[in-house]
Amino acid sequence: MKITHCTEADSNAWDAFLQEAPGASFNHLFGWKGINEESFGHRCFYIAAKEGGRIVGTFPLVYIKSLIFGKILCSMPFLNFGGPCAHDEETERMLLREAEDIVHSNGADYLEIRSAKRVAIPLPTSERKVSMTVALKSDPDILWTAFDAKHRREIRHAYKQGLHVKHGGAEHLDTFYEILSESWKNLGTPLYDKSYFRRVIDTFPDSVRIFLTYHGDVPISAAMNGYYAKRVEGMWLGNRSGERRLNPGYVLYWEMIKHACENGFETFHLGRSTVQSGGEFFKKKWNAYSTQLYWQYILGKEKEIPHLNVENPKYRIAIGAWKSMPGAMTRAIGPLLAKNLP
Repeated sequence: MKITHCTEADSNAWDAFLQEAPGASFNHLFGWKGINEESFGHRCFYIAAKEGGRIVGTFPLVYIKSLIFGKILCSMPFLNFGGPCAHDEETERMLLREAEDIVHSNGADYLEIRSAKRVAIPLPTSERKVSMTVALKSDPDILWTAFDAKHRREIRHAYKQGLHVKHGGAEHLDTFYEILSESWKNLGTPLYDKSYFRRVIDTFPDSVRIFLTYHGDVPISAAMNGYYAKRVEGMWLGNRSGERRLNPGYVLYWEMIKHACENGFETFHLGRSTVQSGGEFFKKKWNAYSTQLYWQYILGKEKEIPHLNVENPKYRIAIGAWKSMPGAMTRAIGPLLAKNLP
């Protein structure tokens, strides 16, 4: 068995391996390599274990060099999780040893492995995040009946406010981006350039869908999902702050869940949430079950687990300042910052 660094020539073999690999997800597909390189200029290390010329393990890494946040390797940044995929622990350990070599040879501060499981070697670990997933049925009415009566009333009430949903592809990108820009600004978070989302759609044209909630003719909430191996991956979502009184999320989530059921998907990953957060509470209303996520670290120049998150008090002032900036300014400089925030 040997470790290789994959190029575009290996993309089909990489994705073919993922179809049978444990823990593989939409986030692991080879197409993300080109997206991160072309959209952000990040160097990517897509390492694979090969045996007899056949891929038997994969580990996607993205290298982010930031004057503010340092030199970070991550698997996977900008998405819900990543990590190594392999059929056995020895193959996984080989991939992790190669990753550690990459950390040290590139002078990185650390590698952050965002994984749905503990990796095959002991590493410093944070357990602040959980994955929220809905088990789907072919008949969405079965899910509807299983909801708490109060939750069903809340969904019905949202529909009575005149809300409805449209969904599709690239034709909805401009509206999706407009809503996401406003939503993320109000959260104090810089947003990627629109070209990033366009590249995601162009790379996965049959596996990405945009959903928009309208109040009459006015779009007020938006989401983009990925579809892979009978699983829906909720990636990005936003709401116009002035319209939250209408609870558009109730209609948006229900229409996305119904669409997934009716198109033969088995699970809907609603995304990750911080433990004991409002996001976790809302997702549990949909009978989503939580699964522990593990943020695991191979430390390089950094000697302790980093705390690059919105709960860190050192970032509170910056978040508050971002919220107060004019929208034109955040849209102009946001992409320059967002590409370095994994």
